[in-house]
Amino acid sequence: MHVTIWGTRGSVAAPGPETVRYGGNTSCVEVVGADGTVLILDAGTGLRRLGAALPKTLRRVDILLTHLHMDHLQGLGFFAPLYNPESEVHIWGPAGTALSLLERLNRYMSPPLFPVRLRDVPCQWHLHEVPCGEISIGAFVITAAFVCHPGPTVGYRIANSGTVLTYIPDHEPALGVSTFPLSREWTSGAELAAGADLLIHDAQYSQEEYPAHRGWGHSSIPQTLAFAALTEVKHLVPFHHDPAHTDADLDRLIAEAVRMAKPSFKVTPGTEGATFAFSESVEPLEPLALQR
Repeated sequence: MHVTIWGTRGSVAAPGPETVRYGGNTSCVEVVGADGTVLILDAGTGLRRLGAALPKTLRRVDILLTHLHMDHLQGLGFFAPLYNPESEVHIWGPAGTALSLLERLNRYMSPPLFPVRLRDVPCQWHLHEVPCGEISIGAFVITAAFVCHPGPTVGYRIANSGTVLTYIPDHEPALGVSTFPLSREWTSGAELAAGADLLIHDAQYSQEEYPAHRGWGHSSIPQTLAFAALTEVKHLVPFHHDPAHTDADLDRLIAEAVRMAKPSFKVTPGTEGATFAFSESVEPLEPLALQR
C-alpha cells in the first residue's frame, strides 16, 4: 500500500512562495493497494491534480469524505473521472442530522456554488453514508467513526495485510478537557488510531494559538503529539496546516513541539507530494513532483 499526500493545508487553500514546501492545496490523500484499488481521502483542492494524474485505465475510484466543510470538498467538481462515462466513482461520507449525503452534496454541486449539478455528471456515481460498520473495498478493510469536530465528521481506519493507516484530519480531542489527554476510552478518535502504523492527524494550531480557537474543531501541534503517544502509533504525520503558517513557521513549530515532547515514534511533517510505503515497516519516500 502506498499513501501520497496531494493536499495538506487546512481551512482554505494557501498557494504562494511562502508555502511551496509544505504545499497550499487543501486536504486530499491517495491510498493505492497492491491490487490497484484506489482510495481518496477527502476532496480538497488537491483532488484536481490527483484526478488528472490517475491512470486512464482506472475504472473505479472510491472517495472517502470525512465531512463536508468546503476545504474538504472544493476539488470534487474538478475531479476528471466524474466526467468520464466509463468511470465508476463511489463517494462515502456522513449524512447530516436533517439532510442525507446526497442532499448535502447537491448543495455544493449546484448553482450558485458550482455550475454543474451532480445529477448531470456522466460518470457512474454511487453514494454511501458512513459510519456504517466495517466495509471492504478491494483488499482494504475500513472502519469509520464519528470524531470531535463541528458538524457530522468521521475519521477512518484503513487496514490492509496487517498494516493500518488512520486518517483524522479535522479533530479536537482536547475539547472540554482540563488536562489532555485522558485515558483512551474517554478520548475522541482513540479507537481509530490505536496502534496505527501511520497516523495522519490534524495539527492546525501552535500551542499559543489554540486557546483563542478552542471549540473550532482543531488540535494544536503538541496535542497531536500527545494523542499519537496515547494511541501508541508508530509514525505520525501532522496535517491540516493553518493557512497562515508559512514553511518557516511550520519548520519551527513542529521542531519545537517534537523537542518538547520527545516522542518514541517517528514524526514526519505532512508535505504535499510526500509518499509513504507500507511493507513490514512504514518508510517515507522522497516527495514526488506529483506527476505520473
